[in-house]
Amino acid sequence: MLKNSFSFRVRYVETDQMGVVYHGNYAQYLELGRVEWLRSLGTTYRSMEENGIILPVISLQIKYKKSALYDDLITVETEIKKPPLVKIEFDYKIYNESRELLAEANTVLAFMDKNTNRPVKCPDHILEKLTF
Repeated sequence: MLKNSFSFRVRYVETDQMGVVYHGNYAQYLELGRVEWLRSLGTTYRSMEENGIILPVISLQIKYKKSALYDDLITVETEIKKPPLVKIEFDYKIYNESRELLAEANTVLAFMDKNTNRPVKCPDHILEKLTF
């Protein structure tokens, strides 16, 4: 699977006094998208960490298009467009329930050995589930 969608409601705590989502919260929304993308492949961050692999973010870009508001139903679409090697690159689109585009984003993460903090190749069990 190369693309996954995940929806949730904006909580009050994620907004400012005007009911608008604070811009810093979008990074957490992207993380939710990545976690659910991995889960859709049959793996989790937890299982990767238990197997000695961590995935730190090394690049993050967000283009804000429209504000998300308190209680909006948000959908994060997470996609990869090329096979991961030592790095994995995700593209995202975040929509409200009217399918208005709220943000576009991109993150790059590196597969790292948890004990040595050295880069490692993408695990085979992830590569095996991807078709390009």
